[in-house]
Amino acid sequence: MMALYFSFFAAFWPCQGATQSCWQGLATAQLGRRVLWALGALGLAWVICAFCTREAQAAVPPPPPEPTLSLSPTVADQHDDLGRPLRMAGVAAPQRIVSLLPSLTESVCALGACERLVGVDRYSNWPSEFISRLPVMGGGIDPNIEAILAVKPDVVLLSRGVAMRPRLEALGLRTVVLDADSFADMQQMLLRLEQLLGLEDSHPAQDVLRRIEAAIQAEAASLPEAVRGQSVYFEASSGGYTAGTESFIGYLLARMGLENIVPSGLGAFPRLNPEFVLRASPDLLLMSASSDLPHLPGWTHLPAVQNQRWCRFTPEQIDVLVRPSPRMDEAARVLGGCLRGLTSSS
Repeated sequence: MMALYFSFFAAFWPCQGATQSCWQGLATAQLGRRVLWALGALGLAWVICAFCTREAQAAVPPPPPEPTLSLSPTVADQHDDLGRPLRMAGVAAPQRIVSLLPSLTESVCALGACERLVGVDRYSNWPSEFISRLPVMGGGIDPNIEAILAVKPDVVLLSRGVAMRPRLEALGLRTVVLDADSFADMQQMLLRLEQLLGLEDSHPAQDVLRRIEAAIQAEAASLPEAVRGQSVYFEASSGGYTAGTESFIGYLLARMGLENIVPSGLGAFPRLNPEFVLRASPDLLLMSASSDLPHLPGWTHLPAVQNQRWCRFTPEQIDVLVRPSPRMDEAARVLGGCLRGLTSSS
């Protein structure tokens, strides 16, 4: 804007300290030309300033968008995994529930319906202060049918893999099948349980999903840049089973900026030949504390083993990590803590 002042100053400078006739002469002979010159300079300066302002604004990057919560799908399917309706006309929401899968047990409790559980499988252990008081109904593979009948449940929650389901149904028990392999499956499982329990008006599933997403975002943002792009192998269970890119664990790994060595298209939890892992030579190994991966033939030559670029998770941490449950916020914190520890020790 200083150019504006200099333009007017230059227009009238010749008469500074002169007589009145000078001013009058200039007024008739030169003033017109100089005023026109000053006005032209004023316009030019205005255009230049406007251009510079636009350039300066363009050079400043816009503020980053506010983080959004990944809550898709937000509407529950009205059926279980076998296509059967979750709610039936004229039938009240179940008040006596047997759960034969830990992730379903945890989900019922996270939705605020723990008191409706009357029996669980032997692997359900959270929330411990409540679950420890419930009768055990056997396992998902080998449920104790007599024990289940004894507690007179309104519904039995189980996975597709329970071979005894037809027998339970033949005995007059209602079953609901809900499985989750991917992160989207886990979201849908919570939303469908909300429907089954008659809690859709209070939306507890949305609260749980927001909490999970917020924790994932926070952990991902807290990781050092050196973590991003590292290749990783996650041992889901013994026997060579790993977490693929399509699994809920694979989703977490990707959100942390890691590259899963498992090719896409192999399913959620494929079984890999150990030699495939050796050829892939992952930067990081994630496994249970009892895993013997580092001692397998040939694995001692892996840089990740030689440099101890691994995380060994406790049984409690493994429960959190390998269950598609409402504790995936805790899973994100366990994984984030592991990765930060590896970075600080390198």
